[in-house]
Amino acid sequence: MNIISSLLGNLNYTTILLLMLLESTVVPVPSELVVAPAAYHAAGGHLNVVLVVLFATIGADIGASINYFVARYVGRPVIYRFAESKWGHACMLNQEKVQKSERYFDQHGIAATLTGRLIPGIRHLISLPAGLARMNYWKFLVYTTVGAGLWHTVLAALGWYLHAIVPESELEATIERYNHYIVIAIVTCVAVALLYFIAKSRKK
Repeated sequence: MNIISSLLGNLNYTTILLLMLLESTVVPVPSELVVAPAAYHAAGGHLNVVLVVLFATIGADIGASINYFVARYVGRPVIYRFAESKWGHACMLNQEKVQKSERYFDQHGIAATLTGRLIPGIRHLISLPAGLARMNYWKFLVYTTVGAGLWHTVLAALGWYLHAIVPESELEATIERYNHYIVIAIVTCVAVALLYFIAKSRKK
């Protein structure tokens, strides 16, 4: 965790990519405290906000792909054993969380890989049931990219907005206070995505 703290304290495109890679596996890295602060610095001219979203999304794609292929080739028993191991618990993982992600995937099908990227508690695990179900990888990657891109855009918009009203010393506390706005944005994005897939399926 000291390594992660060091990376959080030195945000650049490489560390953003690496941290979002970790967040999309099973390592508990809060994307709110990576992308929003990076966009905050971008508003101050230190980074490019478009590149912040781009590198964050690339990192998420790599991390999600790792989860996907691990789940696809090692299988469900190994995934659940790891979830209940001391290493799994150290990553704040357990059997219930994996089961929750599987239920979400079962209920929403392949669209879950897009909408699931927007839901806390599901976001970093939704690639596991996709791998277990042997979902087409390229379709999985496209949906993951869109979902992660939407989520990172929401966080970047928040960070950019906060630059005008909040000193850097209060940034982390303010982001935590804005969590309910993030949740509203998440729900809106998920609703729009679900409506799109419903309309598309009815059209077919």
